[in-house]
Amino acid sequence: MTAQQILEKLENQRVVIVGDVMLDRYLTGMVSRISPEAPVPVVLHQHTDDRLGGAANVALNVRALGSTPFLCSVVGNDTDGRIFQDILHALDINAAGILSSGTRRTTVKTRVLGNNQQMLRIDREDTHDLTTEEEEAFLQRFRNLLDEHDIRAVILQDYNKGVLTPQVIKRVIHEAKQRDIITTVDPKKVNFFAYEGVTLFKPNLKEIRDSVPFAVMPQTESLVQAADFLRSGLHNELTMITLSEKGLFLDDGSSRILYPTIARNVADVSGAGDTVISVASLALAAGMDLRTIAILSNLAGGQVCEFPGVVSVDRSILQGELEDTLASEGG
Repeated sequence: MTAQQILEKLENQRVVIVGDVMLDRYLTGMVSRISPEAPVPVVLHQHTDDRLGGAANVALNVRALGSTPFLCSVVGNDTDGRIFQDILHALDINAAGILSSGTRRTTVKTRVLGNNQQMLRIDREDTHDLTTEEEEAFLQRFRNLLDEHDIRAVILQDYNKGVLTPQVIKRVIHEAKQRDIITTVDPKKVNFFAYEGVTLFKPNLKEIRDSVPFAVMPQTESLVQAADFLRSGLHNELTMITLSEKGLFLDDGSSRILYPTIARNVADVSGAGDTVISVASLALAAGMDLRTIAILSNLAGGQVCEFPGVVSVDRSILQGELEDTLASEGG
């Protein structure tokens, strides 16, 4: 199968992304002097750019690969929440699953850039769990999406901002399994072991090391031990562990792959996890084998690290790199 044929199998799938969304705001300007008030640079502001972040970046990646994302999350009933939804509408991303809350602020990460260098980041957010009433309203929107569309995968993207509560996690996975829909998760520490029954569990090496009671090294034997430990508690089908510059590990309980990364000029690792879970989920929904899932996820995650800021995968670049990889490995 050619690289183009493989990528075509990722297209025309409908995916629900459930999790924490945010605005990534960039204040860009020039620095030519130090402030007389304190020993800090003065940034002459030139441009403000608002981008979709968190679980919304997963939606952008899904769309970039030719599939249809349905975003299910909670924003504040505030100006930034309205800006977020305006961007969704402008990008033609379905917003039926977005709930506006009067009890929390929209998460905004503001980065100040001077002379093309990040100088400061300011976070504005509330991270408390959804109220019981908000959970019910949120889950109803999720169920409506499953009822109204032929969904092939549900991605849970956790940033520990309070949307993915233990109750929400349990019921989302249950609703998907009732409909024979695969579920994949990019977890974070707080609810790390709450994702019981998920199809694909995708932590990174640091998250694994913080969560299991033994040392984990980026080597096959050690990673197999970690995957077995996770499976004993979560009963997940697949474990994918991203290893930064060491590549990616994928285990289905009977076979495993430790796939090395290719050398890259890393500019920014922000959003790489979003890209990996997007590609892996689409590939899994398309019925691809472990080796192909590992190759695609590894290439896509590495690609976005070469660009500053949070960006989604570029399909044409991915196809070119996949062609090179298939040629070097003899197909």
